[in-house]
Amino acid sequence: MDAGAKEQRDPAWWGRRAWSLLSAVRARAPLVQCITNLVSMDIAANALLAAGASPAMVHSLREVPDFTPRCDAVYVNVGTLSEDWLPSMRAAASTGRPWVLDPVAAAASGFRMEACLELLALRPAVVRGNASEILALADRSVPASSNFKGADSSHESVDALEAAKALALSSGTVVAVSGAVDFITNGEQVVGASNGVSMMQKITATGCAVTALIAAFVAVEPSDALVAAACALAIFGQAGEIGMVIKGACLSQDAPH
Repeated sequence: MDAGAKEQRDPAWWGRRAWSLLSAVRARAPLVQCITNLVSMDIAANALLAAGASPAMVHSLREVPDFTPRCDAVYVNVGTLSEDWLPSMRAAASTGRPWVLDPVAAAASGFRMEACLELLALRPAVVRGNASEILALADRSVPASSNFKGADSSHESVDALEAAKALALSSGTVVAVSGAVDFITNGEQVVGASNGVSMMQKITATGCAVTALIAAFVAVEPSDALVAAACALAIFGQAGEIGMVIKGACLSQDAPH
């Protein structure tokens, strides 16, 4: 991991910071309200539990005034967006709690793009998406493209870096672009994290899960969303690397001798 920051942040600094934030999540068990999609709901909840956070899959508009102000962070994901849930998303994002947006397939329809832009105007601490989603949000339009792949990206993360910087500056939020290398920027500083394995792209809802983890990290480090997002992405990627090593060891043990 490296950063173009004013202070010198070498790999050792990032390692210590990532570990300290993960330790803080485990110690404080921040309550994270998740208004997320039906595909990833249990996966995001399990990812938060594994990290030590406390997930709450609360999406009723009538509960937001009482429940959301008591949360440590909010996670909004538009993957299975509906007109019924959108008011809850807007209300939860307006309570003053730090919150994170996952603009899943932002370019899928005019309705979805409009909803994402409305939410973006409510100043999330972090927006985390793949390259195609961030490019679409920065362009603020639904592109007519034969390469559209729904929630999957048809671009590499580096392709969206300049768009991410522009979006961060225009919206006042930290923007994280997932890919082979994750890029995180506030418009001026850029951090790159290259942890993870390619198989993670083939597993349902890994992007949704890592955005939930970002929300937990933002909950314990609300004053520096860039560092929180970068560390969450690095930790999540390292978990994938460890899982791949364990998988390889198990396969090796099971192989005939």
